[in-house]
Amino acid sequence: MTAKPKNLTRDWGTQPANRIARLRRAATLFPGKEAPPEAIGRLLAAVIESGDRVCLEGNNQKQADFLAKALAALDPAVVHDLHMVQSVLALPEHLDIFERGIATKLDFSFSGPQGARLARLVGEGRIDIGSIHTYLELFARYFVDLTPRVALIVAEAADRAGNLYTGPNTEDTPAIVEATAFKSGIVVAQVNEVRDTLPRVDIPADWVDFFVHSPAPHYIEPLFTRDPAHISEIQVLMAMMVIKGIYAEYGVQRLNYGIGFDTAAVELLLPTYAADLGLRGKICKYWAINPHPTLIPAIESGFVESIHSFGSELGMEAYIAARPDVFFVGADGSMRSNRAFCQAAGHYACDLFIGSTLQIDLAGNSSTATLGRITGFGGAPNMGADARGRRHASPAWLKAGRESHPQDGGMPRGRKLVVQVVETYREHMEPAFVEKLDAWKLADTAHMPLPPVMIYGEDVTHVVTEEGIANLLACRDDDDREQAIRGVAGYTPVGLARDRRKVENLRDRGVIRRAEDLGIDKRRATRDLLAARSIKDLVRASGGLYDPPRRFRNW
Repeated sequence: MTAKPKNLTRDWGTQPANRIARLRRAATLFPGKEAPPEAIGRLLAAVIESGDRVCLEGNNQKQADFLAKALAALDPAVVHDLHMVQSVLALPEHLDIFERGIATKLDFSFSGPQGARLARLVGEGRIDIGSIHTYLELFARYFVDLTPRVALIVAEAADRAGNLYTGPNTEDTPAIVEATAFKSGIVVAQVNEVRDTLPRVDIPADWVDFFVHSPAPHYIEPLFTRDPAHISEIQVLMAMMVIKGIYAEYGVQRLNYGIGFDTAAVELLLPTYAADLGLRGKICKYWAINPHPTLIPAIESGFVESIHSFGSELGMEAYIAARPDVFFVGADGSMRSNRAFCQAAGHYACDLFIGSTLQIDLAGNSSTATLGRITGFGGAPNMGADARGRRHASPAWLKAGRESHPQDGGMPRGRKLVVQVVETYREHMEPAFVEKLDAWKLADTAHMPLPPVMIYGEDVTHVVTEEGIANLLACRDDDDREQAIRGVAGYTPVGLARDRRKVENLRDRGVIRRAEDLGIDKRRATRDLLAARSIKDLVRASGGLYDPPRRFRNW
């Protein structure tokens, strides 16, 4: 006989009941949803409980800075042992909460300017890092095992009912709010202003528990603006090789990349060098990328058809509103960004990712995590990875697949192009190519289960330096791969240890190609080839629509 199951009694509503208790505590402080700024500390102490998982919105650009200061000012005897889950550590307050003992555990994606301080606090045992995630990975875990109990977010404006308008910098907000609001959590928003009516509703009021009109507008960083005046002739040369040796050869039309001076050079050569090659309409038509100003000449010259963005960029608002055929713009004239959707687009819908790094090893593994600095990765590991679940075909994807998997009667498949563009030496003459990544030592000192690798070598298809292009897809074995990387590593110790005979053989096979092999005249690699050579040139190219932040104005 089978034993009958015991009658188990369980309260299936503990989370909603706990939410109600928190709201009741808050209700004793002020009526309604709008919190007076002077009451924000008492509100957070009422709705946050020790041991909570808390998401403090810190994106690449916009920051819930007023709420961050209030959280860092709480009494650690009252609120402590918080588990922080957030995309970016950008502000001092993001780490102050750990130094003060308010929080102890952290799951994040990118630490940017706080990387060195983060490494120190981890080394002191003040922070327990759960994992360093990609953005998309962290958003996914919000809906699985890292769901916030309290979300502290930021928006452009609220109406009296609590509906939120995020404006062009929507970024992470929808993912954070939906995960929290639909799992009985508490959502608190700081806003720049309270209006009677909003241009559009980005977050409905019944997903928001409280909002506060912050005393000053939230901090926002023009993180992706690159002044063309700082682009070097070496970067122009590398950009020429990327355009002719990769974009043109694969017919890359859908792309995403990390934003730096290397990639800004590529953008600014589209209206000049790429146009001279007859590539308008053939490459770089569809983008998943922030609307940064060095894209303006490529848009104006007809290369770019569509851009979906992770976030916005200060000064680009009027230009974006005037180009709704290119950007995703609402009826209010403001762009709608969404980091989660754009990450998914960059992972699955793009044929190429191109970015830079701090270190590359002999297998092509790359990382921006070095000794004494834990910076995280942001979206690069998703963007710079072959999406194994992809099923739609495109010419670039199929061509890369044919190179990667020569047809031997097996199952054909495509391949995403993942390109690392890096000068052989970085700042302070630090070599970019190393025998072994610092990530190994960092994993030991921070007690990480894995070395923090940004992009695994198995996903990298091309390495581009001032020495040339190493096509890793065409390598037959690990020795080919190592010598191809050494062959473009220049005068670094890794490059000087190359097998010269093997490298010349790889060049004969087309695995390594120098500028002259591509028919590129190095004498043309000057700043004169750039479509804009200053911020003022970008303003002119926009017809006066681009309004650069003050620190980028030198006229």
